[in-house]
Amino acid sequence: MAKKSMVARELKRIKTVQKYAEKRAKLKAIANDLSRPFEERMEALEKLNKLPRNASPVRVQRRCRITGRPHAVYRKFGLSRNMIRQLGMQGDIPGLKKASW
Repeated sequence: MAKKSMVARELKRIKTVQKYAEKRAKLKAIANDLSRPFEERMEALEKLNKLPRNASPVRVQRRCRITGRPHAVYRKFGLSRNMIRQLGMQGDIPGLKKASW
């Protein structure tokens, strides 16, 4: 199990990303629009840089839904490799079966 503080930190980051998502999208659209004047684009970039760091979606870490493990998490299931193996052997993941050849 991951530390509860780390899981809580990730949840806080997710909330921050959702809070600033619309504002970030608008500022990025202005900054990337080449038809706008240079000064206006630079102003948008400055405002974008003043937003909290955790407002960036890149800073959110994928974690296992059950254990909170940050490494080896499969996007399709949202579970770590250990949990996929355990639940797959129990037959709790539909459509997943052990490979053997």
